[in-house]
Amino acid sequence: MYLCRLQRYDKRVKNATLAATFLTPQSHFCPFFNVLKPLPTVKKTLSALVKYGIPIAISVGLAVFLYNNVDLEAIKTSLRQDVNYWWFAPVIVVSIMSHVFRALRWKLQLDALGIHAPVHALICSIFGTYFVNLLFPRLGEVWRCGYIAQRQNAPFATVLGSMVGDRLSDTLMVLLLTVGAFFLAQDAFMAFMSQRGDGGSMFATWWFWTAVALAVAGGVALWRIMRGTGSSPAIVKVRGLLQNLWDGFASVWHMEGKWMFLLYTVLIWGCYFMQLYIASLAFTFTASLGVVAVLVLFVLSSIGMAVPSNGGLGPWQFAIIFGLAIYGVGTLPLTTPYNAQASAFAWLVWGVQTLLLIALGIYAFAYIALSKRQQQ
Repeated sequence: MYLCRLQRYDKRVKNATLAATFLTPQSHFCPFFNVLKPLPTVKKTLSALVKYGIPIAISVGLAVFLYNNVDLEAIKTSLRQDVNYWWFAPVIVVSIMSHVFRALRWKLQLDALGIHAPVHALICSIFGTYFVNLLFPRLGEVWRCGYIAQRQNAPFATVLGSMVGDRLSDTLMVLLLTVGAFFLAQDAFMAFMSQRGDGGSMFATWWFWTAVALAVAGGVALWRIMRGTGSSPAIVKVRGLLQNLWDGFASVWHMEGKWMFLLYTVLIWGCYFMQLYIASLAFTFTASLGVVAVLVLFVLSSIGMAVPSNGGLGPWQFAIIFGLAIYGVGTLPLTTPYNAQASAFAWLVWGVQTLLLIALGIYAFAYIALSKRQQQ
């Protein structure tokens, strides 16, 4: 009898153990928990909406706003009468070269990390980056890091880390160009301000010294954060971000081939500027603007591209229309419908660039697909 009771107890223990194993969320035998496990959390859903929903909403909203505030017939007339389309052939060549220089610059960073990717693969990754950004802003950089990391069997975090110096150098270039354009185009800018009753020297205006004061205050605040001993979560997070940015800059400065990195950076942004300058020669009403005026347009459009939108749709056009109005192609303050010539310039130049990015993206993904098939 004792033996029978012991056998029944042992059987119950085994059944309980089996049931516990079956119902454990980590178990491969429990389909219910395996289905629930990958369901996105509310936080992830909201994050995705912020990352992708807001840029799409901005693009659609601004595109509709611009569409409702232009004279389409007048734009069509300007596109027929005021444009020499042959100028867009060198624009396309220079645009492609900017992507090539960006790939060559990235190769220097990856080589310094011991990741030796072929140049053609890097070029295609740049093509694909801008194509992806047309659909999902800012996701293209993550995609190209993932593609190269997978292709070269390299750690994704290491490849992604190379983007710090890449993004920081571009940010510094935009800042330098903005400051340069601000001083070089002082006359045009003050002519604009005179319409608001703020004429005279730039150094005698309240907004200039306000900007200087804010810049000094920001610099002091950043210095205190870096040198201070504050331990609040926000300060620690900002200090870590600033430290990562500084480390990224320092890694570029100490890397082998740093002078080539700087040269490629200048060539990249030189190509960006030349695209807009050559495009300005294609229009009868912008052919005589000159280098400084195009530099102002370039800086304004670059700042517009910082607004999260799909391929700059909306912010880029508005920045160009505003910049052209400063130089007499249109009037300030802007009135609706917007100047037909300025609108024709903004939409045509953006459209040519966008079509080129789509074509290059198709080529890049075709190359990637064929490469994978050959490796199988």
